[in-house]
Amino acid sequence: MNINKCEKGFDQESVQLIGILAEEAASELLCLEPLAGEMLEFCRRAVINGNFKAKAGSTIKIPVMHGSVKYVVVHGLGNDKNSLQENIREGSFMVLRTAAAKRCSSVLLCMPEAEDRINSRSAAEGSVLGCYSFDKYLTQEEDEKLVSPELVNVPGADPAGLEEGKILGEAQCYTRDIANEPGNVITPVTLAKKAESLARELGLECEIWDEERIVKEKMCAYHAVAKGSSNPPRFITLTWSPEGICRGHVALVGKGLTFDSGGLDIKPADYMTTMKGDKSGACAVLGAVKAAARLKLPWKVTVIIAAAENMPGGNAYRPDDILRARNGKTIEVNNTDAEGRLTLADALSFASELKPDKIIDIATLTGACAVALGTNTGGLFTNNDLFGDEVLAAAKMSGERLWKLPMDDPTLKKAIKSPVADLVNSGGRYGGAITAAMFLEAFVDKDIPWVHLDIAAADFIKEQRSYYAKGASGFGTRTLATLLMMM
Repeated sequence: MNINKCEKGFDQESVQLIGILAEEAASELLCLEPLAGEMLEFCRRAVINGNFKAKAGSTIKIPVMHGSVKYVVVHGLGNDKNSLQENIREGSFMVLRTAAAKRCSSVLLCMPEAEDRINSRSAAEGSVLGCYSFDKYLTQEEDEKLVSPELVNVPGADPAGLEEGKILGEAQCYTRDIANEPGNVITPVTLAKKAESLARELGLECEIWDEERIVKEKMCAYHAVAKGSSNPPRFITLTWSPEGICRGHVALVGKGLTFDSGGLDIKPADYMTTMKGDKSGACAVLGAVKAAARLKLPWKVTVIIAAAENMPGGNAYRPDDILRARNGKTIEVNNTDAEGRLTLADALSFASELKPDKIIDIATLTGACAVALGTNTGGLFTNNDLFGDEVLAAAKMSGERLWKLPMDDPTLKKAIKSPVADLVNSGGRYGGAITAAMFLEAFVDKDIPWVHLDIAAADFIKEQRSYYAKGASGFGTRTLATLLMMM
């Protein structure tokens, strides 16, 4: 998406659709500022006759023929200021999606308080995210392909806010693209190549460890998960270092299971069909560092991904195996389908050794979190409430839902104790998201503020919802990037 202009006024010969985001509180509803003369009166009558009140989420589509303009779309923002940014995202998505459906190639978007940087950012985010589709494997005739409309003008908008929103939206779409790729395309090796390509594009430091190096580095928990597959693991480190002022160092650790069969404790068929998305955490941290570098944010950001495939091969790890993680702790395996936390154990140990100021990991970790919170909300766990609150604030700003869950139940902590090792890798069904977080905490330096995000189910959209297309959601990308912008 290109946003060519942001000044007042527009050339009617260059715009095919006008989108107007209107607040319910506006008595005239629409000053319809970009409109004039007969088109203005025609649209006002359509709004009045349609009894349109600009309630949040309501939309009216008005066919017009005025110069090159074919449609005017008015979308209601309601009057709740607390949800204004999300309503602007949804409104700009609706306008751009309508333009695509009506085969309009150019759009002008008007909204209240357009000069506000955050509002402008939200409008650009919604516009970019709303145009996303993953159709590279579809064979389509030219007239069947969705038009990709261009947002050519946002009168009065803040240019910096528009650029930020564009970058954030494109980062999330980048995340979606990789997460949507199937397991025969994205393996640990090809995921590492994606990281190397990103490093070349943005001037990042990149280091990739092969299987021999992973074993040498004593990442035995991670390697145990990986060794059942014919696709070898890759340990990926990617770093953005700002020029000039640097406020500190943040490590972003993403779960990178490029496919998860469950291992020897194999998943039922119905649960395996979306497991190409078990790399969504890794994709999210790649998207976040892409945004950080493009925005030139003043934080050193290190992305860490222990990429692997969990398969039931002859060399696969077994229930009852005892593994030793990089930090020396031993782990009894009682479920080979609780593999993500084993890869993260070594990744978090490595992250702690870097002595960053803060660590965040993001993972499609537990079905228990999806049962507790549904498919639209991620779970947040932390060893530092102040840092946890910062992440929650960033999520609210970005329109991604997170909910903080407790980690102070001593009874649940006993569930991950083993009689034969320091820990067991699964604490059972009850409180499963919490016991998984408690397990991860054992591999984080207790003096480093840490947040764990469990995005199981929120990473995948079964049916189109708002600006989320069916498939990978890219959940977490904008929260992480927004956090780095806010800190």
